[in-house]
Amino acid sequence: MAAHTQVGAPAVESHPRRPLWESIGADLADRVARGEFPDGFPGELELADTYGVSRGTIRSALRPLREKGSVTAQRGKKPRVIVGGMGSAFGPVYSLFASVQESGMTQRSVVLERRLVTDPVIAGLLSLPPTQELLKLSRLRLADEEPFAVDHVWLPADRVRPLLDVDFAETALYKELRERCGITVDGGLEELRADTASAVDVERLDCALGAPMFRIQRIGYHRGIAVEVRCSHILGERYSVTATFGAGVPDL
Repeated sequence: MAAHTQVGAPAVESHPRRPLWESIGADLADRVARGEFPDGFPGELELADTYGVSRGTIRSALRPLREKGSVTAQRGKKPRVIVGGMGSAFGPVYSLFASVQESGMTQRSVVLERRLVTDPVIAGLLSLPPTQELLKLSRLRLADEEPFAVDHVWLPADRVRPLLDVDFAETALYKELRERCGITVDGGLEELRADTASAVDVERLDCALGAPMFRIQRIGYHRGIAVEVRCSHILGERYSVTATFGAGVPDL
């Protein structure tokens, strides 16, 4: 039996064994995936009016989307989603800076640490001698002035010394690497795993202890040579990842 909707509202089928809120949630998830809300996700009252249901039903429909990080909201603003890696761009050549900007938000970084270090483990991942000097850059990443990630990057110091003078508040690391150092990260290995927020995450990201997190470790390569080790800690409720696979997918 079809659910009651207003004229012009999305057609949502309510199955006998499927609650109405679940059907609406599935429809909204499909609309988000199709990119129907580039200017901001509608509020609960607007959605209730659109689907011709109560606000409580809409809240139930949105709960799984919010828990998975498909939509998120700031107080007094429309919910927005930070979409990482649209299409085949997902992976080591994709940046958080680009993710935020392409999601329609303002990006800003706060440098937490920028110094020359030695780290035998990181050096090993870069196929360098254990005592090789590295540039370590740690940043708090903000989208519309709300913290959503902490990023730690290690690079061979002898190849990236011009980065010591860069103001990273509103620029992308990969852009500066390309323009100042002649290095383009064009491939690599990346591991993404689910985790929960630690006490350090709570302090830096102003989130709840145990909140869903993404931990991403990346080794980036330039022309087959490892040039970057990156560890990113991203709030799960503020980030989603989209990737394509196979030859049968049209250009996005």
